[in-house]
Amino acid sequence: MQRPKVIVVMPAYNAEKTLERTVGDIPPGAVDEVILVDDCSKDGTAALARKLGLAVIQHERNKGYGGNQKSCYAEALKRGADVVVMVHPDYQYDARLVPIMADLISHDICDMVCGNRIRTRREALEGGMPAYKYVFNRLLTVFENLVTGQNLGDWHSGLRAYSRECLETVPWERNSDDFVFDQQFLIQAAHFGLRLGDVPVAARYFPEASSINFRRSCVYGLSALACLGRFWLQRLGLARFDLFTPKRAR
Repeated sequence: MQRPKVIVVMPAYNAEKTLERTVGDIPPGAVDEVILVDDCSKDGTAALARKLGLAVIQHERNKGYGGNQKSCYAEALKRGADVVVMVHPDYQYDARLVPIMADLISHDICDMVCGNRIRTRREALEGGMPAYKYVFNRLLTVFENLVTGQNLGDWHSGLRAYSRECLETVPWERNSDDFVFDQQFLIQAAHFGLRLGDVPVAARYFPEASSINFRRSCVYGLSALACLGRFWLQRLGLARFDLFTPKRAR
């Protein structure tokens, strides 16, 4: 069998201080290519990425976290990826898990895999996760699992892997350009009956790691709940939304 093409994508914004450590943790030979999309960083992220041998795309204007991911996935598919793994270049997630997550996809066990930072409450908090984020994460994750029928440990992780079929089914191009993009994608994947799984990953919170503040966290949480509402309206046949119309039949 032909080996699947694995591409890592990195949505980047001001990641110069952490990029080299993140790339260095990807096991040698685990991926065919690393693509970094720079969202108008104010530091030397793009220059360093080129020095490290990454494929670099630079936005002419800041498109936001979701908008950055859209560029990442479009480019990965264009380059023929069979498996796409998103790794934040801020060193918040352990890139050593890339081949494990990719194998779960390539061996046809999952269509989408997320990192789970909540192995235990103690580990998450000792890893620097703010207490309010831990509480919000637990409450939202339980509710999201209940509504969608899933059993994921962490609905709010930014470490994710996708099969090509997943990216060609979920209409992620219609999603928000903001942080709620991730939640919309997961809810869409659940709606389409894709196989979701997760792997444990340590929580890493430190000054150089990107993180949204309390106000934006609240907006993000409310936006996720609104998407769940649309999910159920569609399931009940009371409304139809473009978010839940697949790009192609499965």
